[in-house]
Amino acid sequence: MKVIRNNRAGKVSFLQILVSCYFWVSMFLISGILFPVAIFLWVTTVLFDERRYILHQFTCRWADIILGINPYWKVHVEGRNKIDPEKVYVMVSNHQSGLDILVLFKLNRHFKWVAKKGLFIIPFIGWNMALNGYISIERGRGRSKLQMMDKAAESIRAGNSVMLFPEGTRSVDGILQQYKTGAFRLALETRSPIIPIVIKGTHRAIKKGGLLIHKNDQVKLVVLDPIPYESFSHMDNKALASMVFEITRRELDSLPD
Repeated sequence: MKVIRNNRAGKVSFLQILVSCYFWVSMFLISGILFPVAIFLWVTTVLFDERRYILHQFTCRWADIILGINPYWKVHVEGRNKIDPEKVYVMVSNHQSGLDILVLFKLNRHFKWVAKKGLFIIPFIGWNMALNGYISIERGRGRSKLQMMDKAAESIRAGNSVMLFPEGTRSVDGILQQYKTGAFRLALETRSPIIPIVIKGTHRAIKKGGLLIHKNDQVKLVVLDPIPYESFSHMDNKALASMVFEITRRELDSLPD
């Protein structure tokens, strides 16, 4: 196969460029087809499904289809049954890649995302996030963080789990970055149990700042044991963030590459 050019990740082949174009074009074509269905579901369920459970489940299937069109990726999920669908959690995951969002939908559990505001303007995908009532945050703005915390707490009280990336941004090399305290303050304020989640391998599938698709059939999604509120109610948010960071780091380091 003819080599097109070099980059920091190594040689890039014409096949890799074709696969990358195929994935991104297919993703937006599929999303363009499915978004009208999402609108229909929203219109027909909004009066009786206040949590938008049905629409979120449809979005999980949407993510499955997008993952399924790429033969380069296989996602192995462990511990899904540790998430009790009858309970409400603060769910925290490490963040290695933009692919993490698609991967976490494979939990097939109800939750509301906390995601950066810019994602909500992406055609079809971001618009669907808005229909789902996911929670936006504008990075670097203190007022936006406060508003996010209020909306997340309100969502939890309405019966929704909330999913956050405590690192705040994607890891360049897959190494876990220190956890910020917002998610853990939310758990303390709402007296919610915490579900730590570990993702490994996505940083190699789509590298931070890039669009090229890389072959990686070893993406792992692992749900760890829930941490009940009673076990950390005496802690402050910094100590709690540090504790969950260590639990996540140990599991991440133990997973094979």
